[in-house]
Amino acid sequence: MSSGRVTDWAIAVGVAAILLVAGLSMQHSATNLDPLGYAFLIAGGLALAARRWAPVTVLAVTGVCALGYQAVGFDVPAVAFLVAVYAAVRMGHRMITVVASAILLAALPFAALATLHDLGEAYAQARRALELAWLIAAGAAGEALRQAERRADEAERTREETARRRADEERLHIARELHDSLTHQISVIKVQSEAAVHVARKRGEEVPDALLAILEAGREAARELRATLEALRDDGKSPAHGLADLPDLVERARSTGLDATLTIEGQRQDVPAAVDRTVYRIVQESLNNVARHAAAATASVRIEYRPDALLIQVDDDGKATAETAPVPGVGLLGMRERVSALGGRLRAAPRSEGGFSVQAELPVDGTS
Repeated sequence: MSSGRVTDWAIAVGVAAILLVAGLSMQHSATNLDPLGYAFLIAGGLALAARRWAPVTVLAVTGVCALGYQAVGFDVPAVAFLVAVYAAVRMGHRMITVVASAILLAALPFAALATLHDLGEAYAQARRALELAWLIAAGAAGEALRQAERRADEAERTREETARRRADEERLHIARELHDSLTHQISVIKVQSEAAVHVARKRGEEVPDALLAILEAGREAARELRATLEALRDDGKSPAHGLADLPDLVERARSTGLDATLTIEGQRQDVPAAVDRTVYRIVQESLNNVARHAAAATASVRIEYRPDALLIQVDDDGKATAETAPVPGVGLLGMRERVSALGGRLRAAPRSEGGFSVQAELPVDGTS
């Protein structure tokens, strides 16, 4: 049970106890109807447990209970009805609350007549049971709190809109900076490497693998930068790379001379967008690290679908060993941050048989 429900029941039980104690302590002639009066007192208090999700129903129930124990002869203030008035007004049911209060005020003297034969005394008892000022105070308190909550909601929406606007401005600023600072340099690398490959082939010379790797890296960097700029400018609405793009990613790694393979196991299923993007980034960064640092001949990418998680494993046969493990860089740190943000786990370490292994587990149940 949530803390809110516990609080509701605590208040309801407390009010019921107060009403019961008031009924037991009052001076009146005992009758066969007393058990019914006590039942009305308790029921009116306990009904308040539902005041948050059924305020109008609780208003009606507490009103009927107040009339019931007044008719039986219990001169007890209608405390439960006052709380119900407050709750109903707070939830926005002002007109219904006004009508219900008016009906109760008019009916209380006649309820009291069931046990009292003097109309003046009946009216006096009704006034003691439920003062009009109490109703006004309860209704005003509920309305004031409702208005305060409404203003707080509006203020929160304003803050959120301001934050979104500032985020949009910062996003566009970053896009401009990336475009101005990186686009030209990447274009130069791409054009120069293409020209070098073209000249070498025209002369009939063998194109070095390193030059082909530079050419492919330049093309990939240009594609990634273009996609990033589009995402920044379009507020992330442009399609992002994901699981569906892994075959192309592995194929590009093969074009650089690396014997890369992709294996997908398990029953394929839709995964949250954030997981989809993160899988691509982990594989991309892992293959980039293999190409740059591992001096590996082969690399294997394995994706395994599980009912509640997605597993990613990228292994290579490079030069890494337990004694010469590479120092974690920015790329590995970025992978850890992405995985941690999704509540997953990442392990990156040398393999016992040589080479390096990156293993990640991303939850897919309830991830947004």
